[in-house]
Amino acid sequence: MLHNPINSFIMKIKKIVSFLFILLIEINFCIAQSTVKYPFQNSKLSVEERLNDLISRMTLEEKVGQMVYDAPAIERLGIPSYNWWNECLHGVARAGQATVFPQAIAMAASFDEALMYKVGVIISDEARAKNNQFMQQGKHNIYQGLTFWTPNINIFRDPRWGRGQETYGEDPYLTSRLAVNLIKGMQGDDPKYFKTIATAKHFAVHSGPEPLRHEFDARPTAKDLWETYLPAFQASVKEAKVQSVMCAYNRFMGDACCGSNILLQDVLRDKWHFNGYVVSDCWAINDFWTTHKVAASVEEASAMAVKAGTDLNCGISFPALTRAVRSKLIDEKLIDQAVARLFRARIQLGMLDPASEVPFTKIPMSVVDSRENRAVALQMAQESVVLLKNKNNILPLNKTIKKVAVIGPASDDDEVLWANYCGYNKNGITLLQGIKNKLPNADIRYEVGCEFSKNFPQVEVVPAEYLFVDKAKTQKGVKAEYFNNPRLTGTPKHVQVDKTIDFTWWDKAPFADMPEDGFGVRWEGYIEAPESGRFAIGGEGFYGYKMWVNDSLFFKFGNVHHPRKQFKLIDLKAGEMVKIKIEYNHEFVNYAMMKLLWSKPVTEQTIQKAMEAAKNADVVIMCMGLNQNLEGEEMDVKVQGFAGGDRTEIDLPDTQKDLIKRIHALGKPTVLVLASGSPVSVDWENENIDAIVQGWYGGQSAGTAVADVLFGDYNPSGRLPVTVYRSLSQLPAFDDYSMKGKTYRYFTGDPLYEFGYGLSYTGFKYRNLQLPKSITTEKDLTVSVDVMNTGNVDGEEVVQLYMAQDKKYSNQPIRYLAGFKRVFLKAGEKKSVSFTLNPEQLSMVKEDGMRVVAPGKIKISAGGKQPDAQSLKTGKVVTGEVVIKGREIIIQ
Repeated sequence: MLHNPINSFIMKIKKIVSFLFILLIEINFCIAQSTVKYPFQNSKLSVEERLNDLISRMTLEEKVGQMVYDAPAIERLGIPSYNWWNECLHGVARAGQATVFPQAIAMAASFDEALMYKVGVIISDEARAKNNQFMQQGKHNIYQGLTFWTPNINIFRDPRWGRGQETYGEDPYLTSRLAVNLIKGMQGDDPKYFKTIATAKHFAVHSGPEPLRHEFDARPTAKDLWETYLPAFQASVKEAKVQSVMCAYNRFMGDACCGSNILLQDVLRDKWHFNGYVVSDCWAINDFWTTHKVAASVEEASAMAVKAGTDLNCGISFPALTRAVRSKLIDEKLIDQAVARLFRARIQLGMLDPASEVPFTKIPMSVVDSRENRAVALQMAQESVVLLKNKNNILPLNKTIKKVAVIGPASDDDEVLWANYCGYNKNGITLLQGIKNKLPNADIRYEVGCEFSKNFPQVEVVPAEYLFVDKAKTQKGVKAEYFNNPRLTGTPKHVQVDKTIDFTWWDKAPFADMPEDGFGVRWEGYIEAPESGRFAIGGEGFYGYKMWVNDSLFFKFGNVHHPRKQFKLIDLKAGEMVKIKIEYNHEFVNYAMMKLLWSKPVTEQTIQKAMEAAKNADVVIMCMGLNQNLEGEEMDVKVQGFAGGDRTEIDLPDTQKDLIKRIHALGKPTVLVLASGSPVSVDWENENIDAIVQGWYGGQSAGTAVADVLFGDYNPSGRLPVTVYRSLSQLPAFDDYSMKGKTYRYFTGDPLYEFGYGLSYTGFKYRNLQLPKSITTEKDLTVSVDVMNTGNVDGEEVVQLYMAQDKKYSNQPIRYLAGFKRVFLKAGEKKSVSFTLNPEQLSMVKEDGMRVVAPGKIKISAGGKQPDAQSLKTGKVVTGEVVIKGREIIIQ
């Protein structure tokens, strides 16, 4: 090879550049180390050495200050302020634009561990990117940190619970597997630093009713505790190494959960060797003396909580610890212990180290809602959709359809995308828009048809054609005054006429010459009623606003956590002018927005419009269900079927049921799409409607995913993570925490749809279940089964493995999930799927709470659903039996 002087010169330049780059890193490191004033700032020391040094330098007041969620800076020590409160239930929440995945219960319907891990990685990527930007901007506010109060791994034991949507369903094993993978994805695998910190909540035995959560005393049996309520927490701590646990509002066996030595000391730290920190649910310590009555004062309550093991207070109680120490209610050494746990987390997140040493500080904002992340959000939305009924294979619909009627209040309602504890996204696709995108050449007619529930309509932005600056209607629009402060004082920076009030500024100001983190707007004008009847008039704003209607204050809303649609009903006559005034203020949050909302009267004419659309259509798609303004956390809405955030009925509201029946009477091919965060009993609909699809709250890609399923671009593969009961009469009392008669493991009745149920556009058959005849109690069990796609469409099957203990052991579950795997099979393809079950998966829980592997017969079934006579006959499920020999062994 001939010597090339140009190549030689280039190589020399590369070596010089490389040397200078390394030298620059070394210089920066030396500069960083030279700024180390105290040993706790030295990243080369052990975490324990750093903690000991830091705590030795802090005063009692400073230590106590760090035990509250909005911890102040300690300027003399160079400790920046930090707000521990962050959320990411299904995407980074309440911190501006983010990738928004389906609600947790929908992700559970995917039965996809690997995809859940991906979601965790994406969440932590976006969280780090946002935190990096916030740090560059000098921001340390709520929802700008790295400690996230996710996941919610309580068991969804009753469909009435409004917060059940936040969970992974009713099964402890499914919940455990999804939680472990999300936590691992969030916390990362760096040997030195956590990417983010996850929080397993709410510990423990917490699942409604919402209105009673501040006073309720959960007293489960030892068996129910260890068999149902604790396994997901145990897996999160022992397997996923979760670094934070949130204790619940309620009492447990008489003690407030955040003051329970049994939960926080005996179980969490002594049995499971948890080494992270415990945070209280928000204002839960306040409940100790106000509602639970287990303490006489804030000082006693705070001392009680810290003694039990609660390290961080989401609330305002812990500042009383200073007085509690001086009154001898608690030893300062316990304060030191709590502060050490908190600062261990901050050190391991890299918060006290030079940014150059922490690998995640280089993650850019370009990852947020990137093309790759959007693809995962769509995949998760697709996998979450559950096909419940498909009479005569009406689905998938042909994309050559000319006329489609889309009817129902969930059709074009963006609330059914986001669910609660959500992030924000500029590109959400509603169910209606997804269908329109799928059929660009079809005649698609949309009609709302009915209210969600009586006196609870779908509200939307007031159109510009009905807004006027004055009562005389001399000019369209509303007068707008924009101020450079949130108090709306002084002279407005800008005065103009806005066509309507429908603004989303995100993290920017309306004008470049106004501050992004502090501005205000005042709008004044009139709404003209186009017809006579009962209107809903309201607004949605974030951070806060006041709204007057006809000079009467309608709403005063201020909330750093999330916006919420609000409205009141008002009777108007056609042509009547309604005076409105809105004063909006924006401070320090990352999603500035304000909307003026209304709903025109829903009358018989509204129904007739829907009927007319259906009559003229080739197919009717009815989008019905709920949204998070009806079911959720401690809400004050009270309409038919809902109270306090919980549901008082489990079927659809009468408004929706009546419309469905009237549309059905037309005899048109009809598909029912359900949007909800909880199981909805659709007994009549199941008997009469051609096809039913459970769409959940599907995140930013909900409309696309549902349309992909409806029109055959995605073969549905979601499976129910909950039992769908036929009626409330099948359920025990809501506040009964015994598992008897609840969930598929103990429910002996006939459900509408069972846990694990879901249809496909193809068929799957099982055969050749391979089991050993016997094993001993300390050995693993290997199971394999062949599954074949018997149809002519490619598809994914969720292979489910269920077990049932020997009948000689009383009060055991009917069966329980012991394994699941997603398998993609081309048409006609066959694969062998294997499971290895460890002794813990073969175990049972006795009445005293002890988990044991006991000798006896275990029935095992493998298939695409739970075993029953029909599924066994058709080959959708195969079963076998294993004899376990040897002595009984204790697992826990």
